[in-house]
Amino acid sequence: MAGVKRSNFVRLAEARVNRALRTIRTIGNLSNKSNYEYTEDDVRKIMAVLNREVAEVKNRFKNQGITDSSEFKLK
Repeated sequence: MAGVKRSNFVRLAEARVNRALRTIRTIGNLSNKSNYEYTEDDVRKIMAVLNREVAEVKNRFKNQGITDSSEFKLK
C-alpha cells in the first residue's frame, strides 16, 4: 500500500508543482510595462499573497493541517 501512496504522491506532486511553476511564470509576464500598467503597491500585494501561500504550504507539510483558501483580489 505504501508503494501506491508514494507513486500517487510523486505523480500528483510533479503535475501540480509544474502547473504552479507555469502559472507563476505567467504572473511574471505581467511585469512587461509595454503591455501592462501597474503600481508598486500592486506588486507588493501580489508578492505578499504568493509568499503567504507558500508559507502556508510549508506549514501544512509540517503540521499536516488543512487551512482555509481564499481568492486574491487587488481591490
